Amino acid sequence: MDMNPPPVEELRRVDAELARLDARRAELLARRAWLLGVLYAPAGRAAAPPFPGVAAPAETSPRGAQNVLLTLGGTLLAVAALAFTLVSWGSMGIAGRSAVLFAVTSAALAAPAVLLRRGLGSTAEAVGALGLVLTVLDAYALHRVALPGTDGLGYTAAAAAVLAGVWGGYGGLLRGLRLPLPAAVVAAQLPLPLGALAAGGGPAVVAWAAVLTAAADVLVLGRPSRSEVRVTAGVSAGVLAAWALLTGAGLSLTDPWTGAPLLLGCAALCLYAAGAARPAASTLATVAGLALVAAVAGPARAALPAEWAVPVYVVCGLALAALWRPVRAGWIPEAVRGGFGLAGGVVAGLGVLWALPPVLAGLLGPADRSAGLWSGTHAAPVPADYPATAALVLLLGAVAAVTAGGPWGRWGAVVLGWSLLMALPVALELPYAAGIAVRLVATAAALGLAVRPGGPAHDRPEPAPGPAPVPERPEGAWGASWTAVTAGPVVPVAPGALLAWTGSAAGTASAVSALLLALDVRAATFGVLGVLLALFTAVAVLGGGAVRETAAGAAVLAAAGLVGAGAAAAGLSGAAAGLALLIVPAATAALAVRVRSVAAEVTGVAVGALALALTVPRPAALALALALGGVIAAATALRAERRRAASWTAGALFLAAAWVRLAVWGVTVPEAYTLPVTVPALVVGLLRRRRDPAASSWVAYGPGLAATLVPSLAAVWSDPHWTRPLLLGTGALAVTLLGARFRLQAPLVLGGAALVLVAAHELAPYVVQLVGALPRWLPPAAAGLLLLAVGATYERRLREARALRGRLARMR
Repeated sequence: MDMNPPPVEELRRVDAELARLDARRAELLARRAWLLGVLYAPAGRAAAPPFPGVAAPAETSPRGAQNVLLTLGGTLLAVAALAFTLVSWGSMGIAGRSAVLFAVTSAALAAPAVLLRRGLGSTAEAVGALGLVLTVLDAYALHRVALPGTDGLGYTAAAAAVLAGVWGGYGGLLRGLRLPLPAAVVAAQLPLPLGALAAGGGPAVVAWAAVLTAAADVLVLGRPSRSEVRVTAGVSAGVLAAWALLTGAGLSLTDPWTGAPLLLGCAALCLYAAGAARPAASTLATVAGLALVAAVAGPARAALPAEWAVPVYVVCGLALAALWRPVRAGWIPEAVRGGFGLAGGVVAGLGVLWALPPVLAGLLGPADRSAGLWSGTHAAPVPADYPATAALVLLLGAVAAVTAGGPWGRWGAVVLGWSLLMALPVALELPYAAGIAVRLVATAAALGLAVRPGGPAHDRPEPAPGPAPVPERPEGAWGASWTAVTAGPVVPVAPGALLAWTGSAAGTASAVSALLLALDVRAATFGVLGVLLALFTAVAVLGGGAVRETAAGAAVLAAAGLVGAGAAAAGLSGAAAGLALLIVPAATAALAVRVRSVAAEVTGVAVGALALALTVPRPAALALALALGGVIAAATALRAERRRAASWTAGALFLAAAWVRLAVWGVTVPEAYTLPVTVPALVVGLLRRRRDPAASSWVAYGPGLAATLVPSLAAVWSDPHWTRPLLLGTGALAVTLLGARFRLQAPLVLGGAALVLVAAHELAPYVVQLVGALPRWLPPAAAGLLLLAVGATYERRLREARALRGRLARMR
């Protein structure tokens, strides 16, 4: 067999196969169209065989059209019956109308049985629905005819009970109808609540009637029945139970001993329903847990002062979440345990949110400063009258998180513990010194966790990529809901790293708060800055990664703060304080030789920039600061990895220092400012040309020469004296000769251009005088002769110009 046919033969085979596939596709499309015609053809009509161009199927099926017509017909009949009963009285009395209505209702209820035997199920459903509506109108007519003086609510309750029984029995007899049984369930929701209202019962009695009705619905859920009956019973139970729960929650705030039994009844109903409705078991258990917490905490809250209300709820929530222990013995199902854990966690979380204002006040309160620095006046904490029990709520949350264990439990314990320390000065209204001490303790604790957040486990190498392991369920108060929490996607953050970042952020925040508070008193400022310098230095030495860098930068800032505070205490001026601040970048540059930290170096540069800004009002001090900054940069340039940037920075600082010093001395000669740039630049260019002979003279010498020649030329044209033109011309001539001698393009062009411009400046007055003394016709004549001469020798001049350009191009 030829496995590699010629291209022509292979192309023929491909075309034949494509044609066969097209034909098969057309055949299948025709068959599909014929099948659609069979499915949607009206009854009694034979479907046409498949043929090309078959018509599109109908947009509405016959059964759908039939259902629409039956629904519309039943609705119109119901409207007509309603109008007949309520509006169109005519000449018949209410008794006559009731008799007619009863006869029509009986016929409507009996007709579905005949229709079902004949196979007309949809028509029977429509007529049966009409019969149900007519029974409601019959009940209304009965009230008007036989019982006109009966209480409306009581009669409605009784009528609803009777209708529920009648509809239920009717649906049981005619199993082919789907509507009567759900309608009976809906009607059964009304008797008990309406009866309680009719009997004059209060909100609690009506809510209990709703709970009992919902319990009956739950019993229906537990029995085998049609799906529509179960759905109707479930929705009804949910609506009534929600109403009862809201009523019980409201009563637990106003009348706890009345609301507590109602909430307990709702909780029991939800727990029983959790066994009947397994897909929603966890949700129902959560609702039951919330109801239990409200039921137990309501009376306890009423017996205690108002500030203990939230702690009572939090304790009850955590106690509910702690029911994980009986689970291990199999006393409580898994879904219920998860719902209880979630409910307890929600209550505790709401309590923590309530306790956050003192935390924010302790953290941000010192920033609200109404007096100057070191004034001895302390801002009042806001909110000053917040209950002190907020600290207790945070403590309970921290203890629960510690008990929970696991990565998230440890993280929650760290956050809540730090929050507790920040809230204590406000919640307990601690004295000034104690407030600073607590903030420093919070800083030290958080930074300590940042150094070693997870103990030895933090030092383990990261696992190799692969499927994420299933986290172990923690042992603790919130362990009940741990499975649900960890069922989602795993966060790709190592627990140790998360704790380290959290500790670093928390420690930095509390450090800023402590420093802001310490600015009220001079001694406190020095003490806090010293402690912070020690803490951040220790973290920078012992920590690693981003935590180490952050601590290093903070340590540099603390050192700068100490220097600035010392300068302020000594009464130094701003310029003197700026010079003193240069100690910080100098120390940072010295330490960088042994301890490498990008954050520390960047922070040192920022402090140096601040120091320069402080010396700007005094130019002499600014010149000294710039020179000292140049020395620091030059010392930094000794390190190979910083040599390029630091060397340029040092040169710029030295040059700026020289310029500022010249300005202080009143020097206005431009060469005094440009020559300090030109000489080093030419030296650098010479060294580069020695190292790289192929380097262009424009790169090596062009910037240095232009730095002096250009400003000097500008000064020459406005200088009436002869000294500058003579010196500049001499210098330009020397540069031009050197460029010609060593065949360097940049010195030759720049020097020659400067020499020509200086000569033109010197000869310009004489040229003007000469032109003024000549006849007016002579300049145009001379110009014309010049043009003629140039035109006559154009080719030779072009050849000479090309030769000159070539010689220049061959220069470096």
